[in-house]
Amino acid sequence: MGKYIIRRLLQMIPVIIGVTFIIYVAVFALGDPTVGRCGERPCPEGYIAKFRADYNLDKPLIVQYLLYMGNLVQGDLGTNFFGNKVVDELAARWPTTLKLGTMAVIIESVIGITAGVLAGVRRGKFIDSLVTVSTLLLISIPIFVIGSFAQLIFGVRLGWFPVTATQGTTYQLILPAFVLASASVAYIARLMRANLAENLRADYVRTAKAKGLTNRRTIGVHTLRNSLIPVITFIGIDIGALMGGAVVTERIFNINGIGNFLYRSIGQKDGTSVVGTIVCLVLIYLLVNLLVDILYGFLDPRISHD
Repeated sequence: MGKYIIRRLLQMIPVIIGVTFIIYVAVFALGDPTVGRCGERPCPEGYIAKFRADYNLDKPLIVQYLLYMGNLVQGDLGTNFFGNKVVDELAARWPTTLKLGTMAVIIESVIGITAGVLAGVRRGKFIDSLVTVSTLLLISIPIFVIGSFAQLIFGVRLGWFPVTATQGTTYQLILPAFVLASASVAYIARLMRANLAENLRADYVRTAKAKGLTNRRTIGVHTLRNSLIPVITFIGIDIGALMGGAVVTERIFNINGIGNFLYRSIGQKDGTSVVGTIVCLVLIYLLVNLLVDILYGFLDPRISHD
């Protein structure tokens, strides 16, 4: 297991280098960050020259990238175009996004797996049809529509939850977490239902029942564990997205998180903040997927990492 983890960590290095290069080139080569910094009027030439010198924009692109990577190796994500350290900006927003993402993962896992198990066990029954129709409805509606509708019904009409979550408290984040988890709940439920229904028809399940195992033990101990493997894969991928902050959800509820910060940085053409944020998201995504691969061995002993 130790060798496998080390090998995977080493494999992340070229991925990080490649992703950061693509993002850096896309941000700094395809647009001029000085455009619009002085409003509608053009910036003075002296200001533009100093701005470019301060952020190494007066150097060739490959030199800019190498200087950025040199700072990145030391844990420095750079200084944004407003004079603030990107690390400090992210550190101020990570707790809110982490709390929102964790709540959304718990919601989608509990509701999605439960609904999928009920639908898979009772194939063709009312609960199966209800889950199928409900999940199809959630998948079909865009997230900004679900968020606005939830604000209107549960925030304005019923008054159960705040309409915005500017302070990022747990209570304020309940409604955004449900909105953020809505599409993933549907995918997890459908994935769980399909895999459980397939495994229930497998030979080892019929053998277990023939040996006298109860239906509850057959499903709970054997079938459920095998059916969870693709579900865990999806949740692992989803965690990487959720920890990055859902831009749409954070914008709707005015949450001061990573997604909202990334959205504003793109609008302000703050390339340093955009690149630094995406680099952190890539790291989180890679580490979460490594954790998911390790969990495979616990769910199914037949999967070996040697």
